[in-house]
Amino acid sequence: MRIDDPAVIAEARAVFDRYEAALMANRTEELDAIFWADPRTVRFGITEILYGHDAIRAFRASVKAYAQRVQKRVQITTFGPDVAATHLEYERVGTGLVGRETKIMARIPGEGWRVVSAHVSLLAGTDPGRQEVGR
Repeated sequence: MRIDDPAVIAEARAVFDRYEAALMANRTEELDAIFWADPRTVRFGITEILYGHDAIRAFRASVKAYAQRVQKRVQITTFGPDVAATHLEYERVGTGLVGRETKIMARIPGEGWRVVSAHVSLLAGTDPGRQEVGR
């Protein structure tokens, strides 16, 4: 398996950039098209847990606008020609809030690149469940 083939990274980055542009403009149909239209697709958001493309589509239809964000760091790793993991660290404009987004993408036969799993979160100040050594 070839990890981080530059051509595959470029393909994944193109989908990543298309998704970001569609998200900032709330182009719902394009966002829906980027996700795999399958009941096994998963999206964990800041306020939602969605299993299946139908649930993701219903959520997207309920959103009037997304908070604008500035990309701070993007990391893309590919595994062979058909699987990519994208990681985004971002800041919500005007809030100072830091968010993270991970997407797993796969090249689906006959469809091309699709997001099969996504997880979005905002960075909390502390983790009340974590115990540190020496405390």
